[in-house]
Amino acid sequence: MLNKIVLIGRLAQDPELRYTASGKAVGNFAVAVERDYTNQQGERDVDFIRIVVWGKQAETCANHLGKGRLVAVDGRLQIRSYETKEGQRRTISEVVANNVKFLDWPSDNNNRNSNRSNNQKNNQQGQYIEEDIEVPF
Repeated sequence: MLNKIVLIGRLAQDPELRYTASGKAVGNFAVAVERDYTNQQGERDVDFIRIVVWGKQAETCANHLGKGRLVAVDGRLQIRSYETKEGQRRTISEVVANNVKFLDWPSDNNNRNSNRSNNQKNNQQGQYIEEDIEVPF
């Protein structure tokens, strides 16, 4: 049996970070993924897919990702059911992420400038740091 999903899309919302009673970090966000085909109006439809990420990776996502950022998510599909306060049964589909890769740079110029100055300082101290370059995505 195989349950593997790979998605590339943009965050539809900022990640939400919570902690379980035992102190484990859990993050939630949605990724907007375009379909491969166009509709009758010539536009691509978009699916909004819920993502759940755990542990240190959840904290990293919450600290460094925001709405609109491009990510690749690899994980597994999870379908779970719950009962609402009104007694109605609901089913939810989500991807439990094994790995979240950041595919673009933040749009905040201040953040990019501070990264560049940190790279320059590190280079002056004799450490090799790859230059901050634009990635054509």
